[in-house]
Amino acid sequence: MMGDPHLLQMVEEGLRNTVDKEFTAQMSESLSSRETSFLINEEPSPAKRFNLFLRRRLMFQKNEQSKDSIFFRDGVRQIDFVLSYVDDIKKETDIKADSEDGKTYFVKIHAPWEVLATYAEVLGIKMPIKESDIPQSKYTPFSYMFGPVKLSPTVKYSHPEYFTAQFSRHRQELFLIEDEATFFPSAARNRIVYYILSRCPFGIEEGKKKFGIERLLNSNTYSSAYPLHDGQYWKPSDNRLNERYTLYQNWARFSYFYKEQPLDLIKNYYGEKIGIYFVFLGFYTEMLFFAAVVGLACFIYGLLSMENNQSSIEICDPNIGGQIIMCPLCDEVCDYWRLNTTCLASKFSHLFDNESTVFFAIFMGIWVTLFLEFWKQRQARLEYEWDLVDFEEEQQQLQLRPEFEAMCKHKKMNPVTKEMEPFMPLYARIPWYFLSGATVTLWMALVISSMVAVIVYRLSVFATFASFMESEASLKQVKSIFTPQLATSLTGSCLNFMVILMLNFFYEKISAWITKMEIPRTHQEYESSLTLKMFLFQFVNFYSSCFYVAFFKGKFVGYPGKYTYLFNVWRSEECDPGGCLIELTAQLTIIMIGRQVFGNINEAIYPLVFNWWRRRRSRSNSEKLYSRWEQDHDLETFGSLGLFYEYLETVIQFGFVTLFVASFPLAPLLALINNLVEIRVDAWKLTTQYRRPVAAKAHSIGVWQDILFAMAVLSVATNAFIVAFTSDIIPRLVYFYAYSQNSNQPLSGYVNNSLSIFLIADFPNRTVPSEKRDFTTCRYRDYRNPPDHEYKYAHNMQFWHVLAAKMTFIIVMEHIVFLVKFLLAWMIPDVPKDVVERIKREKLMTVKILHDFELKKLKENLGLNPDEFAKHVMIEENKVNLAKSTI
Repeated sequence: MMGDPHLLQMVEEGLRNTVDKEFTAQMSESLSSRETSFLINEEPSPAKRFNLFLRRRLMFQKNEQSKDSIFFRDGVRQIDFVLSYVDDIKKETDIKADSEDGKTYFVKIHAPWEVLATYAEVLGIKMPIKESDIPQSKYTPFSYMFGPVKLSPTVKYSHPEYFTAQFSRHRQELFLIEDEATFFPSAARNRIVYYILSRCPFGIEEGKKKFGIERLLNSNTYSSAYPLHDGQYWKPSDNRLNERYTLYQNWARFSYFYKEQPLDLIKNYYGEKIGIYFVFLGFYTEMLFFAAVVGLACFIYGLLSMENNQSSIEICDPNIGGQIIMCPLCDEVCDYWRLNTTCLASKFSHLFDNESTVFFAIFMGIWVTLFLEFWKQRQARLEYEWDLVDFEEEQQQLQLRPEFEAMCKHKKMNPVTKEMEPFMPLYARIPWYFLSGATVTLWMALVISSMVAVIVYRLSVFATFASFMESEASLKQVKSIFTPQLATSLTGSCLNFMVILMLNFFYEKISAWITKMEIPRTHQEYESSLTLKMFLFQFVNFYSSCFYVAFFKGKFVGYPGKYTYLFNVWRSEECDPGGCLIELTAQLTIIMIGRQVFGNINEAIYPLVFNWWRRRRSRSNSEKLYSRWEQDHDLETFGSLGLFYEYLETVIQFGFVTLFVASFPLAPLLALINNLVEIRVDAWKLTTQYRRPVAAKAHSIGVWQDILFAMAVLSVATNAFIVAFTSDIIPRLVYFYAYSQNSNQPLSGYVNNSLSIFLIADFPNRTVPSEKRDFTTCRYRDYRNPPDHEYKYAHNMQFWHVLAAKMTFIIVMEHIVFLVKFLLAWMIPDVPKDVVERIKREKLMTVKILHDFELKKLKENLGLNPDEFAKHVMIEENKVNLAKSTI
């Protein structure tokens, strides 16, 4: 903690009692009995500040206070924070409930200049010292857009660029302070006030200190604590800038879905932490455009070549596919069937399982590397533009959580600060760690169990679908399209999606509670612990069914007469003759689209309905003044974990786009469309439906970046395995180069070659259909010896050739992609060269400005002693030269 400890103690003592319900802060009786502010003994204002006071006071009509006012009744003091509490007890008091329900009381908080100046120094907030002479960059990688999508320069660059330095009370003359009331932006003001509120003690219970507004909120002493919005979002405010209205007009409207985002304005209004989320989401969406274009091209290629696909031609041919009798897909109930009944399914499978699949899998492995490397550059550029180069996480995220300080009975000396800090021994945490690990393991096991239950459902209803479709004459026409396999796959995927949503809902509540019980030391530890729990669970929850279809379904089926059975009851699922890729595509599509649609509807409808109902209940006396703080009070709370869930949603979507994209080249396009809507939905709900969040700083997306890197590496392996084992590419290539006997049409005869022969007489009695047939053999998908072979039904040589080719492909593809990834990572610098030069220039100019200021001050103090002055000049010049050489 920086700053004068005696002054900090005085400030906190002056503010301490205001966070108790029975607050005793000084009242401004001459203004209103309902208005409370932090009042610190102030020195008489200079003439200039007093004149500014008069000008601003005259602009404010005392008797016609706007419903949108964010000031006290004097029109000068800004309301920086609002606390509300509910009191049903009617008692004689001068303080009246200033709300329409007659029960809610509001405590309006104003932080005067001395408090803001002191805590700006404590938090290391950087403020402008001189307008920057560095020209704004004209172009950044992959972010250039044409004129129609550009925002107005007055919106995009709402404030000029400045050289900045950490604010110091002792160097106030150095900073560009025109008006103390507006020098600190509203985001910095509410951040400072919240910092104070979160650390003010209000009592002692069982020998432990109780402090912090969060604890008072949890105990329902206060019902809410929030900073105010600038005004109404649908109209501008009188006599002052309404940034909320500007954001709504240029960012939160759905008609602006094609426009770039006003990132600087978002940062200024909501703080860097929320701002960097929207930068990341926007950059990710821009990069998805390139993947979507290539994926759409691959899909169009599959669509155009669908009718000329040799495998589909043979399957649909009545003289080829119509003459091939396939073995039953289930025991007893299922009948023999002809291969040409899967004609349409084979054509649809070719849309996603064609020669472009290999190209797109390799392309996406390179794309994800480019995305992450260019994001590093964008993040470095952002750190410079938003003045976060020297930002240290310790200033905020590494501060002790008030809950941790309240629970600790021990203290330990910090080896860095040499101060005593709260300390919790490991033995006190171990029980909670065990409970946490056991809970996460139990819930992941529950997800696996639910997936097995869905598999059992698919196995048990497949026979029902098959017999029903066979017996119903009305379904004969659609049977060629809506096959039993497709019906089972679609209903199973929908059921699996509903189970995913239910498990996710309950686990979110449990994981947040367990993380809190672990008593993490810092905010960063809390977020990291919660992130690990939530991501591990959602990874298993959303992707387990896709992993099953991609890597397990149809791989351990056995063969007719010797099938494998789940729990010795249900026969293992088989893939279509064209492979399992089309089923993986259906599974991925249902979960991905369903999750995105459900998420966007939930994000938009829930706060809208909730806020409407709250306003409807509260506005019982419409003739009363519905003030700015009451309007914001009736909005939904964004919450400390609101941003966490937004990141989690984006990262899970990133997994769908990268991990299984070889099976569904349209996934980037769907993600792109969703993100264009998601940006505006998030902007709309933040601007119109949520209270203004407390501003917070961040210089990166944190632990999510490590998760993205891990998923990028995993995606190379999953896509290689999907191409090798789930698609039909490798077996076709092996046949093309090693087994084809037709030089004119090398793939002619592939379908017949990929099907093995089984003698119906070898069926066990309990599995064969009861009716007599006029054929003696049936076919099944595998590479095995025929019944008349010495080693009948054993894997033939072609099986081992195909397996060797699959393994070779995996090794070659992974090495090629990883080699390209490493080369790209080495070639693309993390910080662009122009950003490095700008940072050096700004550091040099800041040191020079500080040097000139200190030199001027020194000259004033030592003007009568030339020798002493010369000595100090030499010292200061040496400091500047040292700084230059370091830079």
